[in-house]
Amino acid sequence: MREWGAATCTCPTRVGEQTREADTCAVIVAGGVGLRFGDPRGKQYVALCGMPLMCWSLLAFDRAPSIGHIVIVCSDERRGEVRDAVLPAVSLRHQVTLAPAGATRQDSVYSGLQAVPAEYEMVAIHDAARPLVTTEDVEACIAALRNDPSLGGAICAARTTDTLKLVEDQTIVATPDRSYYWNALTPQVFKTATIRAAHRAARWDAYQGTDDASLIERRGGRVLCVETSRANIKVTVPEDYVIAQALMERRLMSEGCGLDDVVPQGGDAE
Repeated sequence: MREWGAATCTCPTRVGEQTREADTCAVIVAGGVGLRFGDPRGKQYVALCGMPLMCWSLLAFDRAPSIGHIVIVCSDERRGEVRDAVLPAVSLRHQVTLAPAGATRQDSVYSGLQAVPAEYEMVAIHDAARPLVTTEDVEACIAALRNDPSLGGAICAARTTDTLKLVEDQTIVATPDRSYYWNALTPQVFKTATIRAAHRAARWDAYQGTDDASLIERRGGRVLCVETSRANIKVTVPEDYVIAQALMERRLMSEGCGLDDVVPQGGDAE
């Protein structure tokens, strides 16, 4: 399903003009039901600064010079809403394919990978519930993988700043050295063939990883952590939404970019 292509968004971007052929497809995972968020619409579809929350991720990937196509993974129940409300709310340059969500996030990513067009040698997998991802973050991860053939993947990550405790029955049993720990974020970028093979192996072994990088790790692949913005939070509970709203408002103000710049005329931002 590739009938969506539109004018470029007029909001300024910090990334320079495209200098190489786009070789990466984005897979935006929007299949979660968001039970912890407490809104029947699902967190991906609530309005954030005037647009459905997932639109901000779509814009960040659409502006990335390395991205040539976007796959959105969504439930059958939300397919019409994505087609009729989410996509018209934002102006994208790239064609979009919709793929059906699975029973788990891992199943949804596997479905999205099957929809990646054959010409894209790399794939950037991203949670739609992370609206504060930047185009710079996307390009940094893609460049890291592109520039080191020995890597099995490259992921956005942030150094852990909180003190960590190993706990059993609510009792602390150890305090690990936090300098060894990073928080795994998205996007996570892989060679398309490599991550497809890792997902097939996981399905065969009935293995459920906590992220896509873990599927590469279990097969001996080396995954690089690319330090990116700590603002790239995942909206999981209502408190996260409040933080995301404040951060997005501040970003728009600092860029001198209002809603009129990012929502095309006639677009429905409700």
